[in-house]
Amino acid sequence: MGIPLRQSIKIGTYLARQKLAGRDKFPLIVELEPLFACNLACNGCGKIQYPTDILRQRLTVEQAVAAIEESRAPMVSIAGGEPLLHPDIDRMTQALLDRGRFVYLCTNALLLARKLDRFSPHSRFSWVVHIDGLRERHDESVSRDGTFDKAVSAIRAAKDKGFKVTTNTTFFNTDSPKTVREVLDFLNDELGVDQMMISPGYAYEKAPDQVHFLSTTRSTDLFAEAFADGRRKHWRLNHSPLFLDFLEGKVDFECTPWGIPSYSVFGWQRPCYLMADGYAATYQELLDTTDWSKYGRGKDPRCANCMAHCGYEPSAVLATTSSLRQSLRAAVRS
Repeated sequence: MGIPLRQSIKIGTYLARQKLAGRDKFPLIVELEPLFACNLACNGCGKIQYPTDILRQRLTVEQAVAAIEESRAPMVSIAGGEPLLHPDIDRMTQALLDRGRFVYLCTNALLLARKLDRFSPHSRFSWVVHIDGLRERHDESVSRDGTFDKAVSAIRAAKDKGFKVTTNTTFFNTDSPKTVREVLDFLNDELGVDQMMISPGYAYEKAPDQVHFLSTTRSTDLFAEAFADGRRKHWRLNHSPLFLDFLEGKVDFECTPWGIPSYSVFGWQRPCYLMADGYAATYQELLDTTDWSKYGRGKDPRCANCMAHCGYEPSAVLATTSSLRQSLRAAVRS
């Protein structure tokens, strides 16, 4: 199973409108970071490395909505930091849903059970819970024992209340094809989450741990072997088939850095949420003043080992919609 059919139709219609309007750059999804504060200190993330005065800042609901409306993106991923620390996160989420957006609310789930009553299930809303492996591996990744069990319990509570739950799992060079299969089998079959997202770890410059990120060769080897028995067709992965082909090394793409832009308390980040080459006050300024041709493998050394979803899922989606064969393939998986 791939991307849900209703969402696929929405995105397909959106892409057709961009083509008819003659736009060559447009967002598929905006990474909205309403705060950088977090209640964990994960090894692969450096958001809480910002100074205290930055960690205390919050986007208002009005700022968040205005940014998404300006960009016209059909989907929003609310990340951070830990979004559930934001006092108005429920209002922000509902305001975006009211404007027809698909909203993914990312969380480490430590506060999820406590905050569930502030939200209502919606056909365009999904929690996204970070699960970076089974119990020992996940707890080591987030540097706190017991977080895996709390996340699993919160996922079950959310499912019981009728919410859709997606998971997001990052793999590192400490992973093996066996650990990839184990965590995805657990999430898919035992926990029964609605969708799963996966990504090879990218060397985010502020991350405390800089030694366990995957190279492109290690990434493709890992996923090719993990998917070798055809199991990826069984897993409910929230990715286009071509992006999964890309992870396996079956196809290659150039990065589409403008496809998933990031908006935070600093403004619009250049060129993506993994790299900070300055900020723009408006989305149009981001498009007009960023030299997009500088980024991607073979262009910027920082991009050499990146296979992240933010750059390559848009490339896969655009390749899918430009091919009837790939469009039919994606539709069959939906």
